[in-house]
Amino acid sequence: MKEIQYKYHPDHLKNSEPNKYQERDLLPGQMIINIGPQHPSTHGVLRLEVLTDGEVVLDVVPHLGYLHRCFEKHAESLTYPQVIPYVDRMDYLAAMNSEHVYAMGVERMLGITEQIPKRVEYIRVLVAELNRLASHFVALGTYALDIGAFTPFLWMMRDREHILRLLEWTSGARMLYNYIWIGGLYYDLPVGFEERCAEFVTYLKPKLIELNQLVMDNKIFVERTANIGVLDPDLAINYGVSGPMLRGSGLAYDLRKVDGYAVYSEIDFDIPVGQGLMGTVGDCWDRTYVRVQECQESLKIIAQCLEKLTMDYKRDRDFDPRALVPKKIRPKAQDIYVRAENPKGELGFFMRSDGKSDKPSRVKARSACFSNLSIIHEISKGALLADLVAIIGSIDLVLGEVDR
Repeated sequence: MKEIQYKYHPDHLKNSEPNKYQERDLLPGQMIINIGPQHPSTHGVLRLEVLTDGEVVLDVVPHLGYLHRCFEKHAESLTYPQVIPYVDRMDYLAAMNSEHVYAMGVERMLGITEQIPKRVEYIRVLVAELNRLASHFVALGTYALDIGAFTPFLWMMRDREHILRLLEWTSGARMLYNYIWIGGLYYDLPVGFEERCAEFVTYLKPKLIELNQLVMDNKIFVERTANIGVLDPDLAINYGVSGPMLRGSGLAYDLRKVDGYAVYSEIDFDIPVGQGLMGTVGDCWDRTYVRVQECQESLKIIAQCLEKLTMDYKRDRDFDPRALVPKKIRPKAQDIYVRAENPKGELGFFMRSDGKSDKPSRVKARSACFSNLSIIHEISKGALLADLVAIIGSIDLVLGEVDR
């Protein structure tokens, strides 16, 4: 039999990221298991180096860099408005939310934050909350799939499709929108959007009740997630964890309330937190519970935005959502950090302007997914290997934002 000639010699692996653990260092009964780079519950390309003793997880080491997109370096060679389509592609499941953060940051650099029309602000919050729902639907549907249930995934994708059609009707794009512009919007809401969106809110309310019955109260789901991957609130704070992961540990910390950016300070909604209803506060079940409850709160926010857009800030033929969009963006020399509550947690942008160029001299993204992933070795120790999949899925990762 002819010997196969490999293109690459094994020595080329010497330049790759080394493993933390080597076979020669293992004790009897221990194994090193590589999960990934492709694995369903990672929702992207992530390799986990898992040290086990039989089926018990002793340590988990995440290895990143398989999807590096160079976003921050790209931003240095683009004008401020040209960065927005790249922002879309970080957390591609919540592009509207990411655009909102970036646009607020540049507007603050330009000093035009207070001039943004109320109708624009309410539309931004409306589409961001719709996108939050769509992101949570993917998180919930794929998480049930990770655990072994197929039906919830189909239900979530069915309902998410309604949202994507609404956002496509608004922006012309299905997932990557480039809709929230610096100083305004690409276009006003289409005629009839408010009515159709209100119909969607009415449609979705009973569907979320069904979701609770099908997933959250399901005996198998509870047994697979309760008391698994418990995250202590003090540990979460020390690691910079945010979003549903932090709130799942019992801390009512939401930047929409804390900072009150855009028009969130004018909107009534609650902050769901983990309560240990089925197990221990901060376990996988609590994190999922928080996401389900946040879907209910997003519906409340959407309904209030629709009321404002149809009563107080009505559609006007003379309204121009691009009226404040600058023709040339060249902020004064300054450093700025802006943050907002994305579906996964706190997304922040540090931006530096030299005062001379229409391109940022530095853009640094603070990714919620990156910080949330860093906790995995702490909450996986002592878990069974099968439970590790449940823990990974409960983090709700999008590797486009981790390997930005």
